[in-house]
Amino acid sequence: MQSVLSLILAFLLIPLLPGIILKTKALFTGKKGPPLLIKYYTLIKLLRKGSVYSTSTTFVFALGPLISCTTAAMALLFFPIAWVKPVLSFQGDIIVLLYLFGLGRFFTIAAALDTASPFEGMGAAREAFFSTLSEITLFGVLILFFRMNGSLSLGGYFAGPAPLSFAGTEAALLVLVVVGLFMVLLAENSRVPVDDPTTHLELTMIHEAMILDHSGPDLALIELGAYCKLFFYAAFVACLLKPPHLNLGFVSATLLFYGLIFLVYAAIGITESVTARLKMPKVAKYLLTSFALVFFAIILTSMELIQ
Repeated sequence: MQSVLSLILAFLLIPLLPGIILKTKALFTGKKGPPLLIKYYTLIKLLRKGSVYSTSTTFVFALGPLISCTTAAMALLFFPIAWVKPVLSFQGDIIVLLYLFGLGRFFTIAAALDTASPFEGMGAAREAFFSTLSEITLFGVLILFFRMNGSLSLGGYFAGPAPLSFAGTEAALLVLVVVGLFMVLLAENSRVPVDDPTTHLELTMIHEAMILDHSGPDLALIELGAYCKLFFYAAFVACLLKPPHLNLGFVSATLLFYGLIFLVYAAIGITESVTARLKMPKVAKYLLTSFALVFFAIILTSMELIQ
């Protein structure tokens, strides 16, 4: 029952949390910023409109938003939100999760290519290349967590009998993982310094270039899927930040979890306020840096096992 309640609460709050990023960025520029509920208004506005389809598109174009949103939402079924046992859990579910995101990305890229637009094709090529580099880091984290915890399940990592935390000798390794995952979070969710979700210059777009022709409910599905994906990565980082040796009830754990989520979203806003967007050739180095951090943690783990 607690698993279902945690999942429902997460779906209700997912559109609210990106408003924290906007408020943080507005604070750094001395502005009031949009209301926290702006994303709810955006989704409602898009759902009330109609979708426009080009004569050059096929059913793939309409299928892309639906599958990308569904796969992102399904990922939360396997996540131990607020350290509560997830709704679905089995050994190897973390591998299924990574391929779920890959499936959603594949159909998003296919929908972009289906328009025959050169700008969307350019964005799709960039997305495919950079996401490949991000997946290297994610699989590195999977290998590291398996060596540390012996599980291939997200529930086993954070809600199992031996959850990962900053307690003990693994604290230094998890610091490297948190930094690497935060870098991947920015890249996978089209945030600065990798991409800029507010840009209107097609030549510099990555994710936004792929959805230029989507409108109405289709665009709403894409936005909702993006919110779910951002929440997943933020929750991953937040679970690693849990203070050690805390035995909390459901309500207390939920409050602590969303407090940490708030900090992660605020950190995204701060990062976007104080850093500039990287040039395209430097994005690959940025992503490989995140992998280097995780790989270094794997090496340290291997040295401990040898000793």
